[in-house]
Amino acid sequence: MNSDEKEDCECAPPQAETNPAGGHDREYEEPEIENPEASRMKRAAAKHLIERYYHQLTEGCGNDSCSNSWCASSMGFDRMDNNAAAVKALELYKINAKLCDPHPSKKGTTSAYLGSSAHNNSACSNRKMNHKDVHSVRDDFKDVNYLTEEKVYEILDICAEKEDYSPLIRVIGRVFSSAEGLVQSFRRSKPHTKEELKSLQGKDEDKDEDEKEAAACSATAMEEESPASSSSSRLGEGSSGENDVQKLGPDEVSLDIDAVRRVYERLLSNEKIEAAFLNALVYLSPNVECDLTYHNVYSRDPNYLNLFVIVMENSNLHSPEYLEIALPQFCKAMSKLPLAALAKMARLWSHYSAEQIRRMMETFQQLITYKVISNEFNSRNLVNDDDAVVAATKCLKIVYYANVLGGDLDTEHNEEEDEEPIPESSELTLQELLGEERRNKKGPRVDPLETELGIRTNDCRRPLIPFEEFVNEPLNEVLEMDKDYTFFKVETENKFSFMTCPFILNAVTKNLGLYYDNRIRMYSERRITVLYSLVQGQQLNPYLRLKVRRDHIIDDALVRLEMIAMENPADLKKQLYVEFEGEQGVDEGGVSKEFFQLVVEEIFNPDIGMFTYDECTKLFWFNSSSFENEGQYTLIGIVLGLAIYNNCILDVHFPMVVYRKLMGKKGTFRDLADSNPVLYQSLKELLEYEGSVEEDMMITFQISQTDLFGNPLMYDLRENGDKIPVTNDNRKEFVAQYAEYMLNKSVEKQFKAFRRGFHMVTNESPLKYLFRPEEIELLICGSRNLDFLALEETTEYDGGYNRDSRIIREFWETLHSFGEEQKRLFLQFTTGTDRAPVGGLGKLKMIIAKNGPDTDRLPTSHTCFNVLLLPEYSTREKLRERLLKAITYAKGFGML
Repeated sequence: MNSDEKEDCECAPPQAETNPAGGHDREYEEPEIENPEASRMKRAAAKHLIERYYHQLTEGCGNDSCSNSWCASSMGFDRMDNNAAAVKALELYKINAKLCDPHPSKKGTTSAYLGSSAHNNSACSNRKMNHKDVHSVRDDFKDVNYLTEEKVYEILDICAEKEDYSPLIRVIGRVFSSAEGLVQSFRRSKPHTKEELKSLQGKDEDKDEDEKEAAACSATAMEEESPASSSSSRLGEGSSGENDVQKLGPDEVSLDIDAVRRVYERLLSNEKIEAAFLNALVYLSPNVECDLTYHNVYSRDPNYLNLFVIVMENSNLHSPEYLEIALPQFCKAMSKLPLAALAKMARLWSHYSAEQIRRMMETFQQLITYKVISNEFNSRNLVNDDDAVVAATKCLKIVYYANVLGGDLDTEHNEEEDEEPIPESSELTLQELLGEERRNKKGPRVDPLETELGIRTNDCRRPLIPFEEFVNEPLNEVLEMDKDYTFFKVETENKFSFMTCPFILNAVTKNLGLYYDNRIRMYSERRITVLYSLVQGQQLNPYLRLKVRRDHIIDDALVRLEMIAMENPADLKKQLYVEFEGEQGVDEGGVSKEFFQLVVEEIFNPDIGMFTYDECTKLFWFNSSSFENEGQYTLIGIVLGLAIYNNCILDVHFPMVVYRKLMGKKGTFRDLADSNPVLYQSLKELLEYEGSVEEDMMITFQISQTDLFGNPLMYDLRENGDKIPVTNDNRKEFVAQYAEYMLNKSVEKQFKAFRRGFHMVTNESPLKYLFRPEEIELLICGSRNLDFLALEETTEYDGGYNRDSRIIREFWETLHSFGEEQKRLFLQFTTGTDRAPVGGLGKLKMIIAKNGPDTDRLPTSHTCFNVLLLPEYSTREKLRERLLKAITYAKGFGML
């Protein structure tokens, strides 16, 4: 843009006078707005100063010997494009940088560069537009500063008649590049009458002639792509906007969204008009970002949210033309919205259809993927530092919560918190020893947007679109999780952590984040123990040591864990170290794996009676009539927590409702579908029965169960339930009460004790923050899908073997020929567990190492490191026979 173009449209408010030092006097933080006229003048002054900085950066002051490093006339100044100059102008305004006076050689041509305080604010400086020019401007719709659906169609029809769409393109460019114009466009009216439409369109006609001309010249500046134009000069001044907002609900806006969609549908089919939307967005976004960052515009006019809703209705946002500049800039602006605005946006979008939610989700995902694959991110160039990826992820979070809110929600059935708090360590923590308070003492964090919306992800039974669609695999591949975890724990404003948006991470990545958290906590407890032993002079015990007998593993382990839980629960967060009495194995992970496997086998043995086993579902459930005390269930919860904490996989078979209950949700009728499908089907048929339930079924609000010895036990779902018949009217209540009893009340004591033990280990972990119930199951139980082809692809070789060695080829051919049970035995033999880790066997780092030439010795393994030691057997038959014998009869640990 040259100075002559700016000359005809700039107003010079008195507040823009420069001081003798070359700077200017201003207050950056705006006070409470009491006088609208004074506020308008201040904003106009700010606009004028930013434009002067812009001209200084693009054209210079005209003095060849200028010493201002931020002036284009100074020696050694690096030229920048218009967009960069606009951004830098905002920065210079913020820091009150030096502003040059124009050199005499420039004054004759750039009067807009230096504002004159002698002019009144309602007139433009050096304005030379005659009456004929004004008339032609009006014919070209230059007086249109905001749009309605009717106005768009009117202009479109006129353009279609003349076969010239340039007037419409200019109007779109002007309105869609102006925050003020866009916010006032496509407003909803109460009774959509012609009189109100006329009054809306006639607002500009009520102004005096000078104000009309000022608006026209301001529009000209917008059309000429002024990057420093003020987008909020009048936002929030009118009382009508505030009154409109006060009447709106928490999920409503003053925008006619259907009208916006109809307009887009008609206009986006024209390529030239589509380009106008793109260009307008490029110039709109930086101004919007400035408004939200420095001027707190949303709090003054909540209608400002209309702007974002209008732009997001553009169905072409995900197209390649937007991905380079327009969409990243818009995402940056959108990410600056305050929390209340983000919540309102999520509530509004929650009423959208699944297709509309998916379109917006794909728009932001497309941008993230594009930026990830077009850049080379690594440990030195972190994806966390890419502003576009970070901003798009923050915007995606709004869509995610809209997806949750719009889904099938259950916010009522929540588990009660433990009455007794989790006992804390009797020892001093490292932070307390150093005089600091322990961070995160209240437990894991909660997302602020969740708090604002009053919901949790776990409240959603079924979202509008599957949660898995929000995971971005390319991002997960380049994310440096160790660095990201550091940013997550430090919680600085300068560094963004993707762990704050766990929906975009897959289970493998989140598991790695949890692993870092657990390990750091272990090392912290170890350092605390060392420091405490130095201060108190007590014996050093940096590990959670369990010495057990293989034949009495339950007695030894649970007694020891019970003592630790009572004396010092913090010891449960030390690294587990297991030793089998009479065996030489050193626990580097493998011994712990086998310990957990043996404990689980014993605990879930039906003969013990702590859990019941359903032959139909192959799942375990708490035994409501068990003779074991609550302490035993607490210890089982501790074992489950320790398995997660020490990154071990357990072969446990619980229905999903157990994991939902661990995450704070009670079981309901729907949870019976997988925990007790026979009962679920019966109750479902009761709900769907079309005849008379009372006469045909003759059931009451009293149910019966059998105890451990097969004796019937009666339970009243309501007081005097045996006298209350189930009817067509109360059958829903009967079903809800039945499910409540089966899943919650009947096992309340057992489950509370179990949950208490689980939380003793995981209460300070980000487990609840990162994972959904189905992911918790995956974390504890591993993947049920055993893909040995994926394991073959990722296996490494050592000691002289490689992928093409004869013995290796024969080994894989033999392993692939095994049955399902034999494959599980092989996994148990090699890794210490017969389950695949999170992400499948492809994530298992197995090593096959050469263990000498042909021999009669059996293969051996280091389960701690997933290493198989394989002799170079002479024949395929011998390899098969030796391997089968090793995996079938393997038990115990020894020293090789």
